[in-house]
Amino acid sequence: MMRATAGRASIFSTTEELRRAADRDSSTRWRGDRLASARGGAVVPLAVCRRTASVEVRYRTGSAAVSGLDFRTSRSTDFCWKLCSNFHSSPECYVHSPEQEVVIALGSNVGDRVHNFNEALGMMKKSGISITRHGCLYESEPAYVTDQPFFLNSAIRGTTKLGPHDLLKVLKQIEKDLGRKDGIRYGPRPIDLDILFYGKYKIESEYLTVPHERIFERPFVVAPLLDLLGSSIDNDNVACWHSFSGQKDGLFESWEKQGGEPLIGSKGLKRVLPIGNSVWDWSRKTHVMGVINLTPDSFSDGGKYLELKAAVSQVRLLISEGADIIDIGAQSTRPNASRLSADEELQRLIPILDVVTKMPEMEGKLLSVDTFYSQVAFEAVNKGAHIVNDVSGGQLDPEILKVVGDLGVPYIVMHMRGDPLTMQSQENLQYHDVCGEVASELYGRLHEAELAGIPIWRIIIDPGIGFSKDTQQNLNIITGLPSIRRELRKKSLAASHLPILFGPSRKGFLGEICNRKNPIERDPATIAAVTAGVLGGANIVRVHNVGYCLDAAKVCDALLGQQS
Repeated sequence: MMRATAGRASIFSTTEELRRAADRDSSTRWRGDRLASARGGAVVPLAVCRRTASVEVRYRTGSAAVSGLDFRTSRSTDFCWKLCSNFHSSPECYVHSPEQEVVIALGSNVGDRVHNFNEALGMMKKSGISITRHGCLYESEPAYVTDQPFFLNSAIRGTTKLGPHDLLKVLKQIEKDLGRKDGIRYGPRPIDLDILFYGKYKIESEYLTVPHERIFERPFVVAPLLDLLGSSIDNDNVACWHSFSGQKDGLFESWEKQGGEPLIGSKGLKRVLPIGNSVWDWSRKTHVMGVINLTPDSFSDGGKYLELKAAVSQVRLLISEGADIIDIGAQSTRPNASRLSADEELQRLIPILDVVTKMPEMEGKLLSVDTFYSQVAFEAVNKGAHIVNDVSGGQLDPEILKVVGDLGVPYIVMHMRGDPLTMQSQENLQYHDVCGEVASELYGRLHEAELAGIPIWRIIIDPGIGFSKDTQQNLNIITGLPSIRRELRKKSLAASHLPILFGPSRKGFLGEICNRKNPIERDPATIAAVTAGVLGGANIVRVHNVGYCLDAAKVCDALLGQQS
């Protein structure tokens, strides 16, 4: 074994000698990472050297050789050089470690692509792969063999105790179980699962190459891969993954050389959100969500649509004015509102869902249910709702996360502290940096949703205008949407790319600014707020007056198109 430091190299004949040297020399840190050969059982310890120009550790048994790679990073002056490892092996060799972090790419272009993804995720979880993060969902034109349907692509990040070749075997079995057969290379397939990264290791064998050999020439692979990372390096594995790109600035530089973010929406690569067995291109324009409240006490239209006939008539009006989405709520969430039970909410909601889901006018439109109850979400989706809009982001009924995950529908995660009774308390209005803290709290909630089984590609975020914010804080959010995306980017690029729902319509802070006590008189102020929000990056606006706000959104889209 050799440790090469800046200015000298030392030869160690045993691992114990290396360990003793590490104890003597503060420039070396002993680490528990080990590789083993199933034949010889030899164990190779890896060391990390702080002042190293390069590090090389070799040990050979009958079937395996391990070598260290040089990786330079500048996260901080006190940061260790990372030791990433080459693993040249036969299939009998394995990584001896309790758990490894892995990245797996997914692709599908045959049959129900969304269903294929959902099935593959479920099978991976049952096979010993714990999924911790998901990339966004991309629709891409086929590469190499172009005469075939468009693909869906994404990637997941997770942990497993499976060795690399056992992991490969599991993924191949999942492909087979989902109907993949041998055929044209790069041709159509119901599911394609590739190991992009396995811990800190480079693996080269007859059956497996990690990192995947063509990873850095495929934008449809690199885009979802980057989604699994943050702009800050969060652990040693991520540092090594960046090093494998061979670029000074790691994977980010590889992505930029391929074309970067401008590729999205052009050249056959777009981010999409699955709705049923189809996908929704939410980024091509600003979408308008029309609001209808089946409540006696909502702040704007409370009591107007308690009768079924009046509610149905309002839905028709919203659609005729150009609404893309109808959002129906049966529980008031205005400040100080008392809470209904799930059964009471369903009594109001089910009759209109029975009618609206059968209306011809709803063809091509999306239906959202505004609820924080898991029971209501379950019943509404089974009645035909496409989206669950939860003002609490899973905080008021944590069971909703599992239910929505099982239902397989998009989930709107809104920011709110407390509940409608307490959200405007002095405690809940305390912020040092409102945009930064909203972003951080939103990320925590959407990550909880991910871990509960809702892939991030099915999540929409809402910063919660009017919920746990005073007038100045609402204004900071309206002008600070780009800042919220930047804060999210630090932890998750996928989170920073999510569609933003923006709901300032007729809110009290607009009445305070414009001295308008009657909420209906706040429509001009709503148009101004919607305009600022869309120009700041909102993708969906939730409003009461669809006609006026749709016109404002169209002008904003034209202005943004002019800029691009």
